[in-house]
Amino acid sequence: MKVTKVKFPLSDIKFHEIPVLGSFYTKNEVDALISAALAEARRIDEESMRKHNRDATIISMILGFTALALFVDGLLRLLGIIPPFADIDISIVDRIVEKVETDVLPHLQKIPRI
Repeated sequence: MKVTKVKFPLSDIKFHEIPVLGSFYTKNEVDALISAALAEARRIDEESMRKHNRDATIISMILGFTALALFVDGLLRLLGIIPPFADIDISIVDRIVEKVETDVLPHLQKIPRI
């Protein structure tokens, strides 16, 4: 059995490399970078909240208008102003007229006139 030597490549990684003078940030530079990053984050936050509020307002307006339109449609169908939909008649005007004629008018006719 023949044993071969394995030659590992030399690495170009330098351990404990001392940084070049001037490549460090000073405390004032770090503070300036942090304040700039915070200002940018606040700007992005305000812009995204403004967009969210605008979108939420538009969605609320659409939902409110739809709910109001459906309410008015139902009210007008109930009063008999709009014809029934799909042969479902929910109009109460005829029933009210019938009740008034049978229940209320006889009592009103019994009241003596002055």
